[in-house]
Amino acid sequence: MTDRPLNVGGFTPFTATDYPGQLAAVVFVQGCAWRCGYCHNPHLQQRPLASPLDWHDILATLARRSGLLDAVVFSGGEPTTDPALPEAMRQARALGFKVGLHTACIYPERLAAVLPLADWVGFDVKAPFDDYHLVTRVSGSGADARACVQAILASGVDYECRTTVHPDLLAPDALLRMADELRGLGVERYVIQQFRPQGCNDAQLRLATGVAYPPEETLDDARARFPTFLLRRA
Repeated sequence: MTDRPLNVGGFTPFTATDYPGQLAAVVFVQGCAWRCGYCHNPHLQQRPLASPLDWHDILATLARRSGLLDAVVFSGGEPTTDPALPEAMRQARALGFKVGLHTACIYPERLAAVLPLADWVGFDVKAPFDDYHLVTRVSGSGADARACVQAILASGVDYECRTTVHPDLLAPDALLRMADELRGLGVERYVIQQFRPQGCNDAQLRLATGVAYPPEETLDDARARFPTFLLRRA
């Protein structure tokens, strides 16, 4: 519990793509401890002392949209960065909305604390856990990511596990090694997302725009590992 309201860097009043099968609004929480090169929201990585948007104003907007939307999704940045997240999720639920959560799987204990407040979680897995630092640029980040995945699966909450793939950051053999790790943990619903350059600040990574990746053979091998598999094209 915190007296400070949620630190919000962006708000999308309507989306049909951020919570499967639901019409939703998306609240983008400021702050992320990782520095993934392909990040499409780098402006949300820093955490200013003063919230760029007023959470109470957003909450009032959501109240007016009750009955028009099905859900509110908390995204980021990394929403579990903010100690005000649990209360914000409760407030959204009190308005009658389902609650979705997008997480990069950074903080296992904080995530475990809010999972009972979520109806659906979309979580990112970026690489084989031992290679995580190659993407996040943070040592030891793979151990936290693994613990978060285990917490989500143990909670029984509905979920989507997904990986953004870039040829410079995740080779085909590493992608399949990661797929084996995820299947071993019990992941059954898995999405591969092709890299999109929108928002990416890394000029070198943007050179891969339009590249057909991963190879079809790798996709077929990954698909065979999961009961439910989807390729989300760029």
